[in-house]
Amino acid sequence: MADDAEKQTRKIVRIELDERSLARATADIEHERKVAIYDLIEENYFDPIGGGDGPFELGLSLVETRLVFDVRRHDPGAPGGVPVGQVHLSMSPFRKIIKDYFMLCESYYDAIRTAAPAQIETVDMARRAMHNEGSEILRERLNEKINLDLNTARRLFTLICSFHMR
Repeated sequence: MADDAEKQTRKIVRIELDERSLARATADIEHERKVAIYDLIEENYFDPIGGGDGPFELGLSLVETRLVFDVRRHDPGAPGGVPVGQVHLSMSPFRKIIKDYFMLCESYYDAIRTAAPAQIETVDMARRAMHNEGSEILRERLNEKINLDLNTARRLFTLICSFHMR
């Protein structure tokens, strides 16, 4: 059972996106955000280096050209959690991958309407590979700050993209 106890101390239990940072969203984009947050809360591995035991709350925002991870320890007696620290990442390394990912998403949605199944599958595979690449960039950029597993990084990358979705 130690594994279950450890999982609870290395987990995000609440996530909040800064509304002022988000791009204006269509209903579909808002749905994508909610699904990513739901999936993230359901299953994640989140271990801030030197942050002690969680569970954790995470606030994500864009401040100028930086992505801010506001990490807090979840404490039912302290609304908003107990501050652990902030991690600031430049968005520069993500710009091209996000742009390319959005182009592939558009191609995928166009293909769904008009293409043969084999073409749809090809575009979907490219889209997933691009998403994985963005997730790996996130893990590399957070290296020595926050440890994440790949699925957590994938869901966080989706949320990072949601700051730019229009």
